Amino acid sequence: MIKNRTILGIDPGTLLLGYGVIRINDAGKPEFVDMGVLDMRRMKDMYRKLEFIHEKVGALCELHHPTDMAVESPFFGKDAQVLLKLGRAQGAAMIAAISRGIAVTEYAPRLAKMVICGNGAASKEQVSLMTQRTLGINFANEKLDATDALAIAMCHYYQLSSPLAGSKSGKSSSWEAFVRDNPGKIKK
Repeated sequence: MIKNRTILGIDPGTLLLGYGVIRINDAGKPEFVDMGVLDMRRMKDMYRKLEFIHEKVGALCELHHPTDMAVESPFFGKDAQVLLKLGRAQGAAMIAAISRGIAVTEYAPRLAKMVICGNGAASKEQVSLMTQRTLGINFANEKLDATDALAIAMCHYYQLSSPLAGSKSGKSSSWEAFVRDNPGKIKK
């Protein structure tokens, strides 16, 4: 069981960047701490946006002292330029965490949706609803980038608390692989 950890989730973007913070309590249960959206739609200079992301994510790290950052990995859509911009935004956020000694893990959007909703193709609204229900909170749907970030943080929590997710290979999800990779945890 994991406990006493704080996870900062990031849904990267150069127009809107969502963030969500959860804390794992003494009982090993996730609790909502904070969420929001960095709105950069009025900013025109790409490099200023990256500096802004780095500064604001750094400030979130200073405020909440996360032990982990979970960030959504960019995915290839129709436009390679979008992928490049997302990767830059992700990198600016990651460096803010890494420079403070915070562990960073990437998760594919489909994995987070699968973990939260049981469907890798779930809509943003479904992710928001399930995240709200899981954390016992309620907020308006205009914060979908923030709830996506909370979902990434929750995905990281579930991966940390799953004995199968912790296998050394990182690729297998079978009990046989868990037993093979964790011989000290098996009592005969």
